[in-house]
Amino acid sequence: MRRKAGILPSLEDLLFYTIAEGQERIPAHKFTTALKATGLRTGDPRLKECMEMLKVIMKTTSDGALDRHLFKKCVQSNIVLLTQAFRKKFVIPDFQPFCAHIDELYHNAKKIPGGQVADYIPQLARFSPDLWAVSLCTVDGQRHTVGDTKVPFCLQSCVKPLKYAIAVHDHGTDYVHRFIGKEPSGLRFNKLFLNEDDKPHNPMVNAGAIVCTSLIKVRAHHTHTSVMDFMNKLAGNEYVGFSNATFQSERESGDRNFAIGYYLKEKKCFPEGTDMTSILDFYFQLCSIEVTCESASVMAATLANGGFCPITGERVLSPEAVRNTLSLMHSCGMYDFSGQFAFHVGLPAKSGVSGGILLVVPNVMGVMCWSPPLDKLGNSVRGIRFCTDLLSLCNFHNYDNLKHFAKKLDPRREGGDQRVKSVINLLFAAYTGDVSALRRFALSSMDMEQRDYDSRTALHVAAAEGHAEVVRFLLEACKVNAVPKDRWGNTPMDEAVHFGHHDVVTILQDYHPPPQPPPPLTPPLLALNPPSGNNLDGLL
Repeated sequence: MRRKAGILPSLEDLLFYTIAEGQERIPAHKFTTALKATGLRTGDPRLKECMEMLKVIMKTTSDGALDRHLFKKCVQSNIVLLTQAFRKKFVIPDFQPFCAHIDELYHNAKKIPGGQVADYIPQLARFSPDLWAVSLCTVDGQRHTVGDTKVPFCLQSCVKPLKYAIAVHDHGTDYVHRFIGKEPSGLRFNKLFLNEDDKPHNPMVNAGAIVCTSLIKVRAHHTHTSVMDFMNKLAGNEYVGFSNATFQSERESGDRNFAIGYYLKEKKCFPEGTDMTSILDFYFQLCSIEVTCESASVMAATLANGGFCPITGERVLSPEAVRNTLSLMHSCGMYDFSGQFAFHVGLPAKSGVSGGILLVVPNVMGVMCWSPPLDKLGNSVRGIRFCTDLLSLCNFHNYDNLKHFAKKLDPRREGGDQRVKSVINLLFAAYTGDVSALRRFALSSMDMEQRDYDSRTALHVAAAEGHAEVVRFLLEACKVNAVPKDRWGNTPMDEAVHFGHHDVVTILQDYHPPPQPPPPLTPPLLALNPPSGNNLDGLL
């Protein structure tokens, strides 16, 4: 039976072949397992229609398996995203091997002793020093978590770059930096000290963060609720909560911050009309916003993705706000360790006294590490070890890609020849008429005569779609067999004729072998009167 014109090999069909691996039906669990291997989660908001349809279909099948028709019905609403995932077009194509490296780095850091859980805010002292978690989210929404990643904790100073981003998003760079500088202070984060212009040095120290809080409250009329809504958008609507106990604890033990607030008021650092006491309350509230490692990794990934949340596709921050925020995180985000961190890790990051480190790999991923024990500079001991080990392994440092540098692992490149040798990419290129891709495949020694589950070749697909240039390239440059037969007995010529692609028929005719004459008939006399054994003259 010949396929119909409308479904010659559709994206859904090619995806089916990839997952089915030669079988007629795909068990639902095999589909979801294959999906997770790409880094996507079944709960990804972008796959909502697919997952809902899968649930409906599962109720109507006896064995929980999908044939090609049901599979197409399930995936068609999200086919573009799924195709990218299974064609390994995400930023980290070989996601499972990369996750294995992350797990190894996690376990190495877990063994690191030392550090003290912050106790100057009594509520923070209640966390176990054994808690340790790492979550990552790529700019394509690939997710991986290891450890205590669902335990809520407060952002503390990790909220500073986020509220600065909100301020720049709302008001623009020039207005925000009328009140706050851009330079590292060289001093402890909670010092009562301003720059020579009587401004806080930057938004990542307490003085700058308090002034930044006044900008988003007084100027933009943000409330705790509206900032929480913003944080929810940054996190792709994953967990964002509020710890009232931490808020009360911060307010009761916040003498230093009150002192900074009065110092800022004396120096007229706030916008006109600012109520300093209410600003400090708002400051403590923002520090007490709760996240998990998983939700915070999406926040970091939104920064890595230029302000678009990877799992919702929503524009949350302006490009200007993201660029400024990452610049200041890079130079000022790690307390008095910022220079060392920039030297060894070379990436934007922000730490907090609850034990979190928000790490951004621009255009690749966001990471949240969380472990309460801190070193003497206020950074998570395990978090620092994980970040430095990650950059020792992978070439994510800003300057790792300079010429003549030692080569590190680049997770953005696919390892091995798995992709270029797979029939799925060959057929996609033939289906879309992508001669450039076919040239690359041929140069990489790909077998250009590979067949799919229906025994169809790239030549079949190109002929059926009418891509004359592809047909000519496969025949002339790649010397493929011009008359392969698929499971229905059809040749590329049959496909071109059936769908009316006359220019392709003309090309294929030059490569079709001439019809063979029928074998000669056996002479009747010779058949009826075979020569005797002693008379061979008639045969010689």
